Parts: sequence; structure tokens; C-alpha cells
Amino acid sequence: MNEFFEDIYREYEYVKKSSSNIIQASKSKIAGKTKISVAEDGKDNVKVMLKKDIDDSIKEIKFICSCGKTKSLLLDYFE
Repeated sequence: MNEFFEDIYREYEYVKKSSSNIIQASKSKIAGKTKISVAEDGKDNVKVMLKKDIDDSIKEIKFICSCGKTKSLLLDYFE
């Protein structure tokens, strides 16, 4: 497996959702930052994506097959 690389992204939360494809700045706010790590298994052509919060707690694990199918595990640390 290749080494993981991490990019930090701003995560947005929408105050009011609409049926339109246009997102207005007044209806959204920055909810925090998230890190996305991706590794690829060259033998099986499966990508593993880890979505972490800024404190490096894993929030989501996504497996992406070369055929386009995905499986996700969402982790919630709150009861």
C-alpha cells in the first residue's frame, strides 16, 4: 500500500437547504476543518479513504473499488 497523504479541507454546514443546485453564502457556515487521507492498493485496485477531524479522530472510512462501488463506515464517538 502507498503512504497516506493528507489534505485539509473546510467543512461546510447548510443552515437552510433548498431544492436548488445553488448554494448561497448566507445559508451556509463553516462547521470546521477535516482531513482526507487516501491510500491505494495496487494489487486489488481498491482505494481506502479516511476522513478525520482536525484532532485526527477518524470520522469515516470509505472503500472505493475500481468498478465504482463504494462501502462506507461512519464512526460516531458521541452517545
